[in-house]
Amino acid sequence: MTNKKLSLSTTQIIMLSFLVVILVGSLLLSLPISSAGTDAVPYLDALFTATTATCVTGLVTLPTVSTWSVFGQVVILLLIQIGGLGVITIMSALMILLHKRMGIGDRLLLQDAFNLNSLSGIVRFVKRVMVGTFLVEAVGALLYMVVFVPEFGAKGIWISVFTSISAFCNAGIDIIADNSLCNYAADPIINAVTSLLIILGGIGYIVWWDVLLVLRKTTWKNCRIFRNLTLHSKIAIVTTLILIFGGGVLILLFEYANPLTIGNLSVFDKFQVSLFQSVTTRTAGFATIPQQDLTNATSILCILLMFIGGSPVGTAGGIKTVTIAVLAVSALATIQNKNEVSLFDRNISKQAINKAVAVTAMSFAIMFTSTLLLSAVTNADALDILYETVSATATVGLTRDLTPYLNAAGKVIIIGTMYLGRVGPISLALALNSSKKHRNIIKNPTEEISVG
Repeated sequence: MTNKKLSLSTTQIIMLSFLVVILVGSLLLSLPISSAGTDAVPYLDALFTATTATCVTGLVTLPTVSTWSVFGQVVILLLIQIGGLGVITIMSALMILLHKRMGIGDRLLLQDAFNLNSLSGIVRFVKRVMVGTFLVEAVGALLYMVVFVPEFGAKGIWISVFTSISAFCNAGIDIIADNSLCNYAADPIINAVTSLLIILGGIGYIVWWDVLLVLRKTTWKNCRIFRNLTLHSKIAIVTTLILIFGGGVLILLFEYANPLTIGNLSVFDKFQVSLFQSVTTRTAGFATIPQQDLTNATSILCILLMFIGGSPVGTAGGIKTVTIAVLAVSALATIQNKNEVSLFDRNISKQAINKAVAVTAMSFAIMFTSTLLLSAVTNADALDILYETVSATATVGLTRDLTPYLNAAGKVIIIGTMYLGRVGPISLALALNSSKKHRNIIKNPTEEISVG
């Protein structure tokens, strides 16, 4: 008999790596040492917390600040950092740090983990990701200390570090208060620092290096920075700005006279709170106003913003900015009866369009199934349920105060949704990237159908 070597695809490795981290994290959080009280936290809540941290979602069944001990909070922060960067990235960084040689298999795994198009410079890319991440998180922590150290003393240092990493990884978990950042709704420093960390984490590492490369090559005689960016960066940046400021203006209009949210604030505070709400829906999950007090119009807008999420190859979730931009211009080209789909004077490949459709369809399927199942096991309001499931699917972490009241079945459904929301679209993207290896030589005949 010959022993067959068990081989896993990159997709399976990535999915299993997230699952292993979640299970290990849940076991650690279920230990008595992780609890701030005398009794250990029930395992289902520990599993829920480990999942929401690893999948950088932010939905919590128990208040983080009062439920977990310092040890438990450290475990949660490690899960957030691992989940934000990706398990494969962390493992590869350790190999580089220990001067271990990376084989072609390791490089291919990294390529798929970051959804990159080339193996060229993959090790250098990982180094830049790690250094860039820790540098931004460190600066963010120092800026937070300006507010938190005077308020909390030495404990403010730990709070600042935790909040900075959570914000950059778009996790939305904090150890400040039970009501997230609602106590700092009108604090310009907290709003600015948190928003900047969320945007930098969600814009994607590809955009980082592209912008830095262009800036290094830019001279006073040639200041066309935006023009020299890649198509990917242009789409990600423009779409992000449109969603943030467009969403902020609409939220301001919808909530302007709502006394439960921003109605009683000054004009400046109304603007900064509305802008922060638009930013945090991009899969960050921090709340400066109670989500259950939002008007129906704002809630529906936030559901759309959450579903779109951040940009590819970053710490954010959702179907991504580039995906929605490609779908929009593709639909417009079809309406205008154009043969080519283009943006910024560049044609979009058919493969990119098909991939955008597939990722969107899969995310929608996860969200719809979760909504249906959660509706079957709870009597909550339909809008609250949809808000919850979209938040879980897009790994956002905002809730209309439904998460703490989920029953056991509801918790299991949201756990599954967060996991699939984190690894599902990634896995589909990898499968689509590798599908070129399995093309049929013989093609079926084409026949016209009626659509729409």
